Amino acid sequence: MGSRGSGARSVEQNLLQAETPGKNGLQVMASSQVGRTLRWFTTVVLNAAFLGMGVSAGVLGPTFPDLARNVNRNVSSLSEIFVGRALGYLCGSVVGGVLFDCMNHFLLLGLSNLLTTAGLYLIPFCKTAALLTAMMSVTGVSFGVLDTGGNVLILDLWGDKGAPHMQALHFSFALGAFLAPLLAKLAWGIASAQNYTEPQSDRSALNQSFEATSDSVFALPDDKNLLWTYASISTYILVVSVFLFVPFFKKTSKQKKSAASAQGSRRAKHHRALLCLLFLFFFFYVGAEVTYSSYVFSFATTHVGMEESEAAGLNSIFWGTFAACRGLAIFFATLLQPGTMIVLSNIGSLASCFFLVLFDKSPLCLWIATSVYGASMAATFPSGISWIEQYTSINGKSAAFILIGAALGLMATPALSGILQGQYPDLPLILYTCLGSAVLTTVLFPVMFKVATLPLDQKQEKSINSEGQKILLSSSRLIKEAK
Repeated sequence: MGSRGSGARSVEQNLLQAETPGKNGLQVMASSQVGRTLRWFTTVVLNAAFLGMGVSAGVLGPTFPDLARNVNRNVSSLSEIFVGRALGYLCGSVVGGVLFDCMNHFLLLGLSNLLTTAGLYLIPFCKTAALLTAMMSVTGVSFGVLDTGGNVLILDLWGDKGAPHMQALHFSFALGAFLAPLLAKLAWGIASAQNYTEPQSDRSALNQSFEATSDSVFALPDDKNLLWTYASISTYILVVSVFLFVPFFKKTSKQKKSAASAQGSRRAKHHRALLCLLFLFFFFYVGAEVTYSSYVFSFATTHVGMEESEAAGLNSIFWGTFAACRGLAIFFATLLQPGTMIVLSNIGSLASCFFLVLFDKSPLCLWIATSVYGASMAATFPSGISWIEQYTSINGKSAAFILIGAALGLMATPALSGILQGQYPDLPLILYTCLGSAVLTTVLFPVMFKVATLPLDQKQEKSINSEGQKILLSSSRLIKEAK
């Protein structure tokens, strides 16, 4: 799957020839070695940043009851913090996409990590729901900036060889989200959500406590474990942000900028249409992923009749196979094209959803299909970003647009599915939603492939070749200066 236009290919070949050192090219070779080291260093730091983002996102679940107690609110009445974080992520994706094209990438990502650090440090001190929601929105903004910038930067760093590194980046996030609840319970001693309930008889006491502490908007939490949890995560992210600033203080060579310009000259004939199709693809994919993981517990207990302890294992096996297959996808990406991985993921998702709908009352089918569904969903998102980069240039604004589609799917699909499931409790509408999304993503990808491989117009090809000649001359001049 997937050859690019001949113009784009010739540009890259010319660049490779231009970057080959001559007889006295020892300085160029040395600088090239430094560039490779810096590229690997940046990749490792980005993975560390995404690991921190995964832990930050995943720790909210096990600490939610303690945060609710900290602001004297009931768990069920504090759902606005999730909305605040989601809206912050949307804003961060938009702002990050714009800023990523007009300021230093490492400076932007380092500042976003500092923003995450500040938000996480302050969360345990929040004594009102409004302030807690504001802090969650701040972390959501920084997540959006890091997610947008990290994906684009991996593509800029590795180009055609970026598929395994893109898989590793998203595996780091999944690993962090998977480890966060385990660390919260084992290392930090945080109680699980099931251990905190607020009896109706304590309602008056709660109101009285709220009135007594309403003047205290910002104070030390009573639970020091909560403070230690967020302080340790934010300290880790602070250390990562320091390493993100290291490449910022390195002088960026003009030669590297020229290579980036060559990559930017690659553009599909219907660039905007391709981005819109991927927007829809991620909307349905992310919406189905979050919908299933959010409602599989209640579906298993109410529709299938499973015990709560057994149903809780379904969430674990979904995210466990999800994280494991994201790790395996790093190695598969070295052997398979991103398009092939998307096709395999779509087939697995479609088959597992079909069997879920067909045998919706079978506990055995629920266990097997949930495992397959989690494994099938794992590689789709990073493969989609790697796939589109083969056919058209992805800058900050393009990545932001794609991620906005994912964020809207995350918010809209679970909400709509929950409303419909409440109106028709006897129907497995959650499964219908996932099956419908699997069908739509399976149909969308061949359309995307067809649009991506449409031949360029002669005018577009001449423009790419002209730009490639300019880059070639610029690169040759830089190499002469380096000798």
